[in-house]
Amino acid sequence: MKTVGVFDSGVGGLSVLRALLAEMPQAHYVYLADGAHAPYGERSPLQVAERAHRITDGLRHHFGIDALVVACNTATALAIEGLRAEHPEWPIVGVEPALKPAAALTRTGHVGVMATRGTVESDRYARLRERLEGGSGSPLHFSSQACDGLADAIERDDKAAIQTLCKRYWEALKASEKNLPEIDTLVLGCTHYPFAADELRALIGPEVALVETGAPVARRTQAVLKDLPARKHGSGVHPGVTLLSTGDPQPLARAAHRWLGLDVSGQQFTC
Repeated sequence: MKTVGVFDSGVGGLSVLRALLAEMPQAHYVYLADGAHAPYGERSPLQVAERAHRITDGLRHHFGIDALVVACNTATALAIEGLRAEHPEWPIVGVEPALKPAAALTRTGHVGVMATRGTVESDRYARLRERLEGGSGSPLHFSSQACDGLADAIERDDKAAIQTLCKRYWEALKASEKNLPEIDTLVLGCTHYPFAADELRALIGPEVALVETGAPVARRTQAVLKDLPARKHGSGVHPGVTLLSTGDPQPLARAAHRWLGLDVSGQQFTC
């Protein structure tokens, strides 16, 4: 039995947890929403990195997790290299905007990316984008849009705000088509955004492919867990989910029930 820690600034990482549960239902998951410090996308790189290190230490110390999934694009972009340097013997899986799968899907060569400001302004994202644009055998362009406020609206399940912001940011991406082919692939570069997929689909139409990161992250996590030795201290660990929040745990529990069908009480956790 393996125990996997999963964390995000809020409820967005539940989209990754959904994929993990589908891929590995036999594991136990400890999901932490850093609700007291959300959203990450508009915080400084130093603040995000500090929270990522504190959460990682807390999950390792209190729950003895076998692996960690950083289910947040912003935290991955700003903190995962430091986390891996601090815990070199321990598997840490991150998420990043699915630019490579999108590059394989696009027919026009023009890919839109919706992400947080922290992600699109990070060095890690810039390196990924430049590597793909420069290494493609055919013309390829990524138009990036920082979606301030969208993750927070999804946290609050504010339908009106979600619709307004999705419309605003999709129109901003469409405006980037001047002198470029039409966008035919849209990357959801924040783990919150799959929970706005219905609103986005109504705007972009059926001809634009939506790409998210949950399934590839789940497959990668399964692969690294297979290489780990069996736990010698696994008594009392059962398949399922523990929900933790550094803020009010009730919104997390409601979101897990609404989107994942989980009937699990949330617990407050300080780290």
